[in-house]
Amino acid sequence: MSSTPIPIGTLVIGAGPTGLGAAYRLKELGDADFLVVEASQELGGLAASFVDAQGFTWDIGGHVQFSHYKYFDELMEKALGKEGWLHHQRESWVWIRDRFVPYPFQNNIRRLPKEVLWKCLAGLIDLYKQIPTQGQGRLAHFGEWIEATFGRGLAEEFMLPYNFKVWAYPAEEMDYGWVGERVAVTDLKRVLENVLFEKDDLSWGPNNTFQFPVRGGTGAIWRRVGELVGLEKIALGVAVKQVNATRREAVLSDGRIVRFQNLLSTIPLDLFLPMIEESTPEARAVAARLKYSSSHIVGIGLKGAPAPELKTKCWMYFPESNCPFYRVTLFSNYSPNNVPDISRHWSLMAETSESSHKKVDPSRLIEETIEGMLATKLIQSRDEIISTWQFTAAHGYPTPFLGRDAMIETLFAELDRLGLYSRGRFGAWKYEVSNQDHSLMQGVEWANRIRLGESETTVFFPNVVNAKPSR
Repeated sequence: MSSTPIPIGTLVIGAGPTGLGAAYRLKELGDADFLVVEASQELGGLAASFVDAQGFTWDIGGHVQFSHYKYFDELMEKALGKEGWLHHQRESWVWIRDRFVPYPFQNNIRRLPKEVLWKCLAGLIDLYKQIPTQGQGRLAHFGEWIEATFGRGLAEEFMLPYNFKVWAYPAEEMDYGWVGERVAVTDLKRVLENVLFEKDDLSWGPNNTFQFPVRGGTGAIWRRVGELVGLEKIALGVAVKQVNATRREAVLSDGRIVRFQNLLSTIPLDLFLPMIEESTPEARAVAARLKYSSSHIVGIGLKGAPAPELKTKCWMYFPESNCPFYRVTLFSNYSPNNVPDISRHWSLMAETSESSHKKVDPSRLIEETIEGMLATKLIQSRDEIISTWQFTAAHGYPTPFLGRDAMIETLFAELDRLGLYSRGRFGAWKYEVSNQDHSLMQGVEWANRIRLGESETTVFFPNVVNAKPSR
């Protein structure tokens, strides 16, 4: 072990979109005095991709790429070129009551059985009949927001069970300030028009069109961005074990000690705070109370072709208890190169969440996923299956729980005191700005702050960023 510290201008912990964004921007600004360390052997963090033994490509969840930023768009084109992307019209559906209903669910309830349709409509009508009360005050939690926005029928049929499957936390433990553009609220006039004229409503949302790499899955983007940064500037398979903020030193898992001027961490806050020698017990205790869910990804590689009713679908939501997953992506539709031979193969990728409120047995999850795909008619027979793949992201979703914002402010104040920074999906713990574009721009804006003195928008003003038209 070397005891002589290696001087470096900027140390970046993590080579996901945020860390790579910071490094790329530093290089663009003429600052090459940085080092990126990444504990895994892959670039991309939660946006990495893998190829299984049978030649199927898998992502860590159903990533789709759309953007709020010109800078991000230009970097994506530089990374893969104009010819490196496929462009898709989103087609997402909900499997419920033994049928597919287009998403957003609330706009397409005409497809439900009559008694369920009426239950949902009656809940909406009851909302519109209520007389607003002045000074009503803020709703207590996400569950109240759901019922106040969608009515009791829609809440019970879809919104509450689905959100529990996604977040793995009860809605009453969650805030709703994160919602913004991510949840389509209900327009009774539009719903009734769709019912009366038997219209489907498929186009809502910021990601109604999206792009995906021609080859290599989502991870291909970040491997290429890493090359633009300079692979010699990125140490893979190297973790940070300890940080001393006073001496400005970090101990690495390969035995090196790095003496830095600036440090940006993109690893989860609950893991980063205990690494810092000077962090207070109180701050560490706050970090330990941050809530998150784990994500279990199961890939099912199949022979043949999808059933006709699946052929154009992008992804599907599953609110019911007859399957463990909450979402399944028809991943071979994203790119024909996600399977060994698109003329003979197709693929489904399922996501299942876990928390202390919702336990999962990973050793049984592939079998339970297959049983769920049979129960929901995604596949007709086990004989179709030629490949299975499994991955667990211990930190999958940063939960927007009640009291989160105050806790993040406390932790950021502690890091400010120590002259350290934390950004990214789990580095800032803000789900509402944790897409690929948001995450990269958190790194870019941090570099602009350090080198140009500019203020950061994405991490501190999510609503401003998300109010911009998506590109």
